[in-house]
Amino acid sequence: MPHTYPVVQDLSRRRFLALAGLVPAVALVPALGNRALAAAPVTTPGSAAKIPLGIELYAVRGELTKDLPATLRAVAEIGYTIVEFYAPYFQWTPIYAKEVRQRMDDLGLRCQSTHNHLISFTPGDGLARAIELNQILGTRQLVLSSVGRDPGGADGWRRICEQLSVATTALLPHGLTAGFHNHQTEWAKVDGDLRIMDIIAAQTPKEFVLQLDVGTCLEVGADPVAWIKANPGRIKSVHLKDWAPGKPEDNKGYRVLFGEGVAPWAGIVEAAESVGGVEFYLMEQEGSRYSEFDTARRCFEAWQQFRAKR
Repeated sequence: MPHTYPVVQDLSRRRFLALAGLVPAVALVPALGNRALAAAPVTTPGSAAKIPLGIELYAVRGELTKDLPATLRAVAEIGYTIVEFYAPYFQWTPIYAKEVRQRMDDLGLRCQSTHNHLISFTPGDGLARAIELNQILGTRQLVLSSVGRDPGGADGWRRICEQLSVATTALLPHGLTAGFHNHQTEWAKVDGDLRIMDIIAAQTPKEFVLQLDVGTCLEVGADPVAWIKANPGRIKSVHLKDWAPGKPEDNKGYRVLFGEGVAPWAGIVEAAESVGGVEFYLMEQEGSRYSEFDTARRCFEAWQQFRAKR
């Protein structure tokens, strides 16, 4: 899936106004100073009412690339309290990241996690840039969204895990940790009965987050409840992506809304909150029969109805 934002450079107010119709940018604000680096409050698991619902902004990617501030305002008005930026945020300048943080603060939004490519976990400039931007945004989890290539079997995945483990150690003093977001591929077996996800769990430290994408897990026949129970305390964030057998053109697959697919949500949530250590949930849809904002609103309402029954 293509993940692109325009590269945003430091702009004067005049130049910003001239380009406002061409790139997503927030209105210039005073520098945040030390407040930009203040830690966002971390939700303590243990009570369903205290575990917030956010949105992975890829779900509203079309709107986001047209108008970032309007998109943040729209998801906040729906009721989401957390946003997860996907990998192209890495192109932002620190000044722009501070502007985004100010806009989030004004709207009561928090960014608890970001999706990243391997560059964010590479020692040197890549890791340093990731730390700076994520501290500005108030992030807690830097999640690897995809390795972007075939690492080369079990040994290749072990090398990836070694890099991620080193990055985790480097991130922890900055109030950050690393994580991995599964897709379909990582449920495949590569070493006897060992799946790639089993290698990732075994070869990374306990602080490393195993961010569960429910839909991709279901599509390949893996059991999300069993996975959560097998990795207590490490499922600190969950993508609430549903899935149903069928063709996308028939509004099946990932085009179903939350609660319309085959995900056993009651069991997933119970496991995530009793043993998984979940700190927040993130709604993510690949697209549906409705517009992006309408999809986000309908999924939010479906989650509220689901919660009311528990």
